[in-house]
Amino acid sequence: MSAASDAPAAAAALDLVLITGMSGSGKSVALRALEDAGYYCVDNLPPELLQAFLALPAMQGTGRVAVAIDARSRTSLPQLPALLKTLGGQARVIFLDANDETLTRRFSETRRRHPLSAIHPADADALPALAQAITREREMLDGLRSRAHVIDTSHIRPAQLASAVKSVIAAPAAHLTLVFESFGFKRGAPLDADYLFDVRMLPNPYYEPALRPLTGRDAPVAGYLTRQPEVAQMQEHIASFLQTWLPRLAADHRSYVTVAIGCTGGQHRSVYLAEQLARQFAPRWSTLARHRELG
Repeated sequence: MSAASDAPAAAAALDLVLITGMSGSGKSVALRALEDAGYYCVDNLPPELLQAFLALPAMQGTGRVAVAIDARSRTSLPQLPALLKTLGGQARVIFLDANDETLTRRFSETRRRHPLSAIHPADADALPALAQAITREREMLDGLRSRAHVIDTSHIRPAQLASAVKSVIAAPAAHLTLVFESFGFKRGAPLDADYLFDVRMLPNPYYEPALRPLTGRDAPVAGYLTRQPEVAQMQEHIASFLQTWLPRLAADHRSYVTVAIGCTGGQHRSVYLAEQLARQFAPRWSTLARHRELG
């Protein structure tokens, strides 16, 4: 039997995670987090070798495997969506993204060459060439992004990214996972949101001196917001929308849905609502609460 025909059965026996995404978005951090979690990690595996790699006898006793595939394999990258289909949906795909400004800054600071650019960051024409390379890479990876769980790394630290990756792999692989992500509009909206709700019109604990240094996870802030009728109404409206459409999304074989909730600073109102909604939906769906602006 060929390695290609063995691959679906091999993948079914493995906890397989595929890490992909934009160059400079933190894939090395994600792989280290998975290695710490007990995964056998392979970086920059060419897509055409994926099936043969998974069928290796050595992989059968591993249990957990994480593979990073990205634009460094640009000539064979178009094969990857079809290859994933042959694995029968067993692979969990995590796509790391960041906004163009962040990616440009990271490449400039590290002086690394983008894999789609022939110009080194130290060269005079580096910035225009880098911008073009980032645009080409987004176009190249668009098919993968649409089927993956997206994590926006623009405004999070490596430790937060590692925690986010570990929380994703801890969720059941066969069910839709609902991620409630709080954020502050002052740092921009997250790229990974499937749905975004603006809660800046709600009463703001920031203007209560005793509550200002706290967060929406602290009991005094939660108590303050619980007493505000508008907050309960907002939670009810968001929940009603999701209760209506989540079954349809699950029937469409969506693995992850990210619901972003934003207030001004991402510390009080959005955090509180993300926590409340995660608890509310936990009995029916696998839920995660993620807070971009908190350490």
